[in-house]
Amino acid sequence: QVQLVESGGGLVQAGGSLRLSCAVSGLVFKTYGMGWFRQAPETERELVGAISRTGRSTATTDSVKGRFTISRDNEKNTLYLQMNNLKPEDTAVYYCAADRGLGSEYLARREIEYEFWGQGTQVTVSS
Repeated sequence: QVQLVESGGGLVQAGGSLRLSCAVSGLVFKTYGMGWFRQAPETERELVGAISRTGRSTATTDSVKGRFTISRDNEKNTLYLQMNNLKPEDTAVYYCAADRGLGSEYLARREIEYEFWGQGTQVTVSS
């Protein structure tokens, strides 16, 4: 049974930091590309960042560039999202997802490419 379990969300003031984690089990973690998505109320889910199987390739959406960093630890089967200088517009439910991928450095940027999803963790940034 594949499980992706996010943690680390919470309430933080603008300018603060949070580190999200996604613990993965039930699949061979190092063979999956990974991504973080978020969904704010009454908006569509959007990609925040993606990371390749090896972790050597990453991509983040323009709105979080320079503030968010995606990383992974293939020994611990865990995905991370370090979020710095948080803004109220970052408020959303954050989801991690796993993508079987097309190659070791492939970055999946479309929601439809992701096969497995976590249940989400709430991040709320107050002004």
